[in-house]
Amino acid sequence: MAMDIIMPQMGESVAEGTIVRWLKKVGDAVERDEPIFEITTDKVDAEIPSPEAGVILEIRVQAGTTVEVGAVVGRLGAAGEAVSAAPAASTPASPAPAPAAATAAASTPAAAPAPAPVADKPRAEMSAAELRQSRSTPVVRALVEQHGLDLRQIAGTGQDGRVTKKDVETYLASGAAVKPVPAPVAAVAPAAPAPKAAAPAGKVELGVPKIAVTAGVADRVEPMTPMRRTISDRMIQSKQYSAHVHTCFEVDYGRVDALRKKHKDAYAARGVKLTYTAFLAKAAVDALRAFPIVNASHDGENVTYRGDINLGIAVALDWGLLVPVVKQADEKSLLGLARGINDLGERARTKKLLPDDVSGLTFSITNPGIFGSQWGTPIIPQPTVAILGVGTIEKRVKVVTLPDGSDSIGIKLCGYLTLGFDHRVIDGAVADQFMGHIKHTLEHFDDSAM
Repeated sequence: MAMDIIMPQMGESVAEGTIVRWLKKVGDAVERDEPIFEITTDKVDAEIPSPEAGVILEIRVQAGTTVEVGAVVGRLGAAGEAVSAAPAASTPASPAPAPAAATAAASTPAAAPAPAPVADKPRAEMSAAELRQSRSTPVVRALVEQHGLDLRQIAGTGQDGRVTKKDVETYLASGAAVKPVPAPVAAVAPAAPAPKAAAPAGKVELGVPKIAVTAGVADRVEPMTPMRRTISDRMIQSKQYSAHVHTCFEVDYGRVDALRKKHKDAYAARGVKLTYTAFLAKAAVDALRAFPIVNASHDGENVTYRGDINLGIAVALDWGLLVPVVKQADEKSLLGLARGINDLGERARTKKLLPDDVSGLTFSITNPGIFGSQWGTPIIPQPTVAILGVGTIEKRVKVVTLPDGSDSIGIKLCGYLTLGFDHRVIDGAVADQFMGHIKHTLEHFDDSAM
């Protein structure tokens, strides 16, 4: 019997996704849990498995299309089974609600937009439908903030009136967002342009510049992927918001290298690969306990000291960059950290991550050193206040002091660590003390912590 293939729920805060590509075509046989299409959201890329064994009877949503969670994107059934001609009524992505929303808006006085009472209600008094209506995806919130819109003024066509990305784009295209606001009587033809009003405290105005590019005959033009656009916007936002400063320390990894060689077989016997990253994660967690300001967030006026240490480990992929998060990293042993890092990295590469796996970040580590980079100046992921960059680990010629106090030349296994921090929250002295703590932990790593 034929069944719907739907856009799955990828986390409570994710209301829509874009189909990147179909891994199967109409007529292909699939096994239960075999990946059949790939999606991208504002949080993760993922391959979606087949709900049952069968044959792909129909593909209703083509690659590149963004639809809501629960939308029917195809049909699955037995070989030779006929496909129903009528679209499923349960598809939330159907545009049918739009005219109804427009009709309702036309019959409602302009001074009392329908969604406003929902937004003004205390959340404890909202029904389940009203809560869904008041929520929006991070993509929608970013668009609304970027264009200075009021979410309550936009007619939502999503489930229970939820505003989707398409609704915002339609609203902008209609010109409603740029209708002139009546100026105060006192502001009559000023001789010089009035200074732009300052943004409210904590609000970031994200103005992404547009550069005209003329493509030549031999050039190839490709649209940015949803993931690449998200990375682009977040990096610009962070550079505009945080006062980036970087400090760099050199670390002797001799102690860590010896312990890794000593214990790697025992870890492998437990199914865990022991890497330098696990030692770095443990040293960072210990330093974050000692300097909680580095594990904080701020909104321009208040500093929020996080109760948990949720450690993000950047994973470079062929199609972009993801930062899966080891939750409650401060409660894990070195073995637990190594296991968590291995698991998240593998699931990132195989597109098995869920949005919850990349949420809740409080501090992150990025390792360009695996590609040979000596050191870098990483951009801080918002809303955190610092990020640790790891340079390549290599043998270097160093001056060493012998037991008798004399100097000699020796070979040391060394690498640079760079801390990118927000100087509005973290002073340089604190940043250097934090880095000194990490350096000391790595150079004198306790064997009992293994």
